[in-house]
Amino acid sequence: MRTRTFALTAVSSAVCGAALLGPAALPATATPHRPAPDTAPGERAAFLPGAWTGGGLADPVPGVPADATVDAPAEVTADARTDATADARADVPADDAPVTAEELLAEVRSCRQISQGKYRTDANSAKATVPVCATTDAVFWKADMDIDCDGRRTKVCNKKTDPYFQPQTAFTSSRGKPLDSAALPFVVVPAPSRTWDYRKSGLTGGSVVAVIYEGRVRYAVIGDTGPAGIIGEGSYALAEELSIDPHPTTGGAASGVTYIAFQDSRISPIESRATAESRGEELARAFVGR
Repeated sequence: MRTRTFALTAVSSAVCGAALLGPAALPATATPHRPAPDTAPGERAAFLPGAWTGGGLADPVPGVPADATVDAPAEVTADARTDATADARADVPADDAPVTAEELLAEVRSCRQISQGKYRTDANSAKATVPVCATTDAVFWKADMDIDCDGRRTKVCNKKTDPYFQPQTAFTSSRGKPLDSAALPFVVVPAPSRTWDYRKSGLTGGSVVAVIYEGRVRYAVIGDTGPAGIIGEGSYALAEELSIDPHPTTGGAASGVTYIAFQDSRISPIESRATAESRGEELARAFVGR
């Protein structure tokens, strides 16, 4: 912290500087610093809110005439505040920021279909509309999200909350137990069929998947398989991560969910959320060309 002097020009500079360093120019997490009481009460009063009136100082300052005036502080415009914030953000290398939904979606705008046909999004869907597409290092599909509550019995996933509840998952934890759909974000892929066999695309239980919904990106693993003709399902925990209603019978998202499954990306243990997130971010960076 700079030492305050009482020359007239210093007072003017201090007041102008205070106006320029408004809250909008500071990072959102900045905490105002409270100076130590190193001046007499009369001296501090000149700098308290409301003490300055545009004319003389509120209290006499040694060496400064009582009728001395200081210039009004320059106005800080919204454009100036925006420029200051942009300059601060420009100091953070772009490669250090998390991969965004926009970056990922830009890579899957066109589809090179690899599925031999298309999938329905629900058992009662009248028409199959969802193809599985491929890039050089991932496969993806754009569908809805139904809620998978199978696996370990919990307070939110059981026979009472989900009439279709099953106490097992296609893939198990490192201890050989069913996965906990209420705690682990995972994606459900269709069981292998003539339409598409996920295994032939370099995918298996524990493969990392980036899931995008309404501007949010979350990383999950493949944790279960579903009906051979239906696609678009995620665990209770994954839905929560994406701010989708996770209720197994009334929740889910009707559309707008993009799944990008990275080939040859299996993590172990499958239940490690931290590993899925760190590996997912790493794979996503490579996917968008960072």
